[in-house]
Amino acid sequence: MPELPEVEVCRQGITPHILKQTVTQVIVRNAKLRWPIPDTVQSMIGHSVHKVERRSKYLLIKFSHGTLVLHLGMSGTIRVIDEHTPVAKHDHFDLIFAHHKVLRLNDPRRFGAVLWFENHIDERGLLSKLGPEPLSDDFFHGYLFTKAKNRKVPIKTFLMSNPIVVGVGNIYANEALFKAGILPTALAGSISESRFDQLTDIIKQVLTAAIAQGGTTLKDFTQADGRPGYFAQELLVYGRAGKKCKICQTTLQEVRQSNRSSVFCPICQTD
Repeated sequence: MPELPEVEVCRQGITPHILKQTVTQVIVRNAKLRWPIPDTVQSMIGHSVHKVERRSKYLLIKFSHGTLVLHLGMSGTIRVIDEHTPVAKHDHFDLIFAHHKVLRLNDPRRFGAVLWFENHIDERGLLSKLGPEPLSDDFFHGYLFTKAKNRKVPIKTFLMSNPIVVGVGNIYANEALFKAGILPTALAGSISESRFDQLTDIIKQVLTAAIAQGGTTLKDFTQADGRPGYFAQELLVYGRAGKKCKICQTTLQEVRQSNRSSVFCPICQTD
């Protein structure tokens, strides 16, 4: 599943190609995604893109009269291609622009989303319930400690809760907790403020590095231009259960938490 760095890389990749460009056609080949694609997406025709933003894992393509909201779901990809590029299987949605480029969503599992916020109003409340962005000033020292007070939920589950902080998905939660020396099973309420502040800094560092290196290479993710990300080469624990820890050579262990894999080193992670 594309996580925050992958979506941010996608945003950076598509922006130069669609910013200030005018939509000439909207094609919906399959409206049955996570939520039905509304007919109101046709209102983009004749309007130009003002901004391309990201909120958590949502891409926000803003026009003067509303916002197109895109989510990649489990397996979605977005590319900017030439207008006459042949349609492939699972190509569900196209935005065609006056300069003959197309923003195309491909989503084999159809867990992604294409929504339209008229006058930028989030009537579904998708964005209003989200916590702070981890790379913003709203994610500061003391924040996680305050939110975790008296919480008896595992720290990894806590970090992956969108109302707490957005975008710290499974890959990067594994990596950040390893770098911080914290077991994924440790209770959030048991962690000291100083350790939380250290973890806050590490989360920012891990996500920033992943974005800089183009996102993590997963079988379902490529950048907007089709090139894969490269951060997977740097992963220390995620996907490495049963292999040797790169720091102490101890065999990495794995547990399941909320139906997700948590990989950790029993020596390097002790809290």
